[in-house]
Amino acid sequence: MHTMSSSPPFAAHPFDALARSLEQLAGTGAVPLPSALFERDNAQVSLALRDEVLRQVAAFSISANPDLPGQMAEHGAQHVTELRRLLGGGAIDGFEFVRANARRRAEQRFPLEALLHAYRCGHKVLAHWMRSVAVQACPARREDIVTLVADFAMEYTNAISTVAAAEYVERIRVLAEGEGDRRTELLNALLTGHDESDGRVARLLQRAGYLEQRQVFCVAVARSVDPLEMEHPPRVQRIIEALSAALAPLSVRILAGVRDNLVTAVFSEVRRVSGWTAPRALLSQRLRSNLDLLGPAVLIGLSTDQPSTAFIPRALHEAVTALDFASVERRVMPYSEVSIRRLLLHRGAEHVRGALPAWMEPFSQADARAAGALLKTLIALADADLNVQQAARALRVHANTLYARLDRIHGLTGLDGRRHHDLTELLLCAECRAATLRR
Repeated sequence: MHTMSSSPPFAAHPFDALARSLEQLAGTGAVPLPSALFERDNAQVSLALRDEVLRQVAAFSISANPDLPGQMAEHGAQHVTELRRLLGGGAIDGFEFVRANARRRAEQRFPLEALLHAYRCGHKVLAHWMRSVAVQACPARREDIVTLVADFAMEYTNAISTVAAAEYVERIRVLAEGEGDRRTELLNALLTGHDESDGRVARLLQRAGYLEQRQVFCVAVARSVDPLEMEHPPRVQRIIEALSAALAPLSVRILAGVRDNLVTAVFSEVRRVSGWTAPRALLSQRLRSNLDLLGPAVLIGLSTDQPSTAFIPRALHEAVTALDFASVERRVMPYSEVSIRRLLLHRGAEHVRGALPAWMEPFSQADARAAGALLKTLIALADADLNVQQAARALRVHANTLYARLDRIHGLTGLDGRRHHDLTELLLCAECRAATLRR
């Protein structure tokens, strides 16, 4: 019969339940166990642990990782060594070998549930082994030992599962933060532009595969229909996740993040497999139909295709401009479908506000008093290619009414709406004024 050392190895430890179960075993006289009883079974128990996990947990058996069987055997041997130490009178420590295994599985993105399932499966093998050894050491207390070893094996499984889960989750968090930082740096490098002389940025893009040949790039920016929702990170994250899910069938590479309060995504794919193959359809065209799947609460601006990373800042500018033209009626707005006239007004209205002709204000006031009839007349005349009769029919008024309105406009502005250049000047001035008022 063996007695415990005077210094209590199981007292005051964070693994209280495991410590208590080990103390109860010590009370039977079976612990500490002589090391000689363990020697012959070490290798067999380690292999039995590996075989049981492979049989019970599919994730281990179907894994294509060639290092996994060896790592499993090694980890099984570590458990055998640790249990020999504990049952031999050693103190409970922090299970660093369990933490190391959990970190390795997290880095491999191995499922946490499979790791914990493996520990539950191993519980049976370890309990049977410890029970047989403990009964040999103290056969007189066989019934008590069987019960207490079962409790100890369960508490050991609970302890290592808790340690593994906590370490796995923490490692995944650290990896995610690191990946998030890297993706943010990469996204900023692409969107702000880079110079080949900047070796650090060039290496970053090279490692990520963005400097490979025959690639095409496109940028999309998205926001909620209600801009205030972009102040809430969960809502922004849902847009990013929805964006990725909608484009998953296309197998397009996506790098997405938040920039200037907009969800901003850089899309890329190989334009052609080789110089001998035909190029694929425009990336922006292929993206458009899938982006419609994001639903009515999201507005999206989409750039044209760009041939290299050097043009991604231009693509970002196009996407942001296109977003200004998106609406509930047309939620996905490609830059390529914004008319030149609308682009000129969008970019130039603010600059010409101070240069609007003196007649603009009297014309606008007269048009307001006429419930917009004067401007509607000019628009109808442009749509009818200066055909007064056709414009009158479109407005459902007599042609004489239209002539009278044109005379009124001429009196206010000095311009004749029946002349192409005068009509263009009238409409551009009116639209510029309306654009500046909207801003």
